[in-house]
Amino acid sequence: MRNSRERFRTEPIPKARRWAFDAGYMGRRTHIIHGLLEVDVTEPLAIIAHHRRLTGEKISFTAFIINCLAQAIDDNPHAHAYRDWRDRLVIFEDVHINCMVEVQMKGKKVPMPHIFKAVNKRPLREIHEEMRATQSKPLQTREARFMDRFLLLPGFLRHLFYRIVMRMPHTMRQNSSPVMVTAVGMFGKGTTAWGIPMANFTLTITLGPVAKKPGVFNDQITIREYLHMTVSIDHDIVDGAPAARFVQELRELIECGFGLKEID
Repeated sequence: MRNSRERFRTEPIPKARRWAFDAGYMGRRTHIIHGLLEVDVTEPLAIIAHHRRLTGEKISFTAFIINCLAQAIDDNPHAHAYRDWRDRLVIFEDVHINCMVEVQMKGKKVPMPHIFKAVNKRPLREIHEEMRATQSKPLQTREARFMDRFLLLPGFLRHLFYRIVMRMPHTMRQNSSPVMVTAVGMFGKGTTAWGIPMANFTLTITLGPVAKKPGVFNDQITIREYLHMTVSIDHDIVDGAPAARFVQELRELIECGFGLKEID
């Protein structure tokens, strides 16, 4: 017989978690293909570490990835295409990237979406500073104000909103992006693991842990640092060959430390 006096406690689910509920709902309706990559980030991490030793400033690694991603999308624009009600692809010139930023709100760390706009036309320094400003003052962002109101709606109304507005690119442009970057912190540094997201965007980049392991560099086996990254693409919008070209360019930009040498 169960002890009716057994101790327990309850705690509310943070309102921000409703984004995860909605992502699961939308992800079931999207035809996603996933690619699991190991990207050699030895060079960019060395540049970031050197910059920190000289200046004391820690450059955001996620901002660096966003900068590389924006350039790869600029050269492969179908990777950020929208699909409208008339089954046309709508491709904007400016690259907007939605990123889940972990912020402190009401004493708890919660993920909050933030849109980095026109990042294909901005230097890494600007993206980094916007990232730090969002993390330090999350309640002052436009996204936080929208999220605070929107998540008060019941689930069925939010789902109806998504189903209607997701096919209206010019309306979606004001509040979202077809590209999402999210970091998976649960595995910890040094672990070999990939995150498989509940993707519902044209393109989702999931950043996993960085691990040291043997690799071939300059025709020699040496210890390198590898980022475990998942690229998730809506196959209804992007075909396999363009997706492969995009992924190859993204890998090359990250591995060479694109934009980091101009950070000063």
